[in-house]
Amino acid sequence: MKPLVVIRPQPGCDATVAAARALGMEAHGFPLFAVVPVAWEAPARDALDALLLGSANALRHGGEGLARYNGMPAYVVGRTTAQAARAAGLDVVETGTGGLQSALDRVHPGHRRLLRLSGRERVTLAAPEGVAIAERTVYASQPLPMPPALVALLSGPALVLLHSGEAARHFADLCKDRAHVALAAIGPRVAQAAGEGWAALGIAATPDDTALLALARRMCQES
Repeated sequence: MKPLVVIRPQPGCDATVAAARALGMEAHGFPLFAVVPVAWEAPARDALDALLLGSANALRHGGEGLARYNGMPAYVVGRTTAQAARAAGLDVVETGTGGLQSALDRVHPGHRRLLRLSGRERVTLAAPEGVAIAERTVYASQPLPMPPALVALLSGPALVLLHSGEAARHFADLCKDRAHVALAAIGPRVAQAAGEGWAALGIAATPDDTALLALARRMCQES
């Protein structure tokens, strides 16, 4: 079985490695990004109806500005972000299944003014008719060099998980010998960002960690 390499930032890296090992995979974590806060100006609470959150990183790194929105409704990308939002004192009203757009598509009638808190790289969303979305960047992912232990691991067959287009581009820049490195991407946009020349390139059935790990397990077992 090929070794599995997880390059997403912490704490997601450790969580994915643990989930992969629970499925019987030989998983290794090498975060190639460090998530850091970005200074931002928080709009007035009374100018908004709800928050839009595509990552728990927005809650981890949002800083003091988040306190302004304590108790407000929130639309979130998935279960992990929902848990973080509730812990931060927000009222989660919709949780996405397969992406933040699915939560936004179920926006409640009274929520016409949304504030999206996100990273510098974010997926484009289509706002429902009559809904306005203000955006604030509250965190950024800083790329890191490839450590020697990862270079050594990639000297033989391996499978690398890609959770974002940013990760795909950064890894593609770092990895020059692609012939025996396979990739498992969380979605088509991420796969496209990785480019060509890999030993294999698979795309998860749905854009979530469960589907991505199911794909990785199949690909790791392939010769």
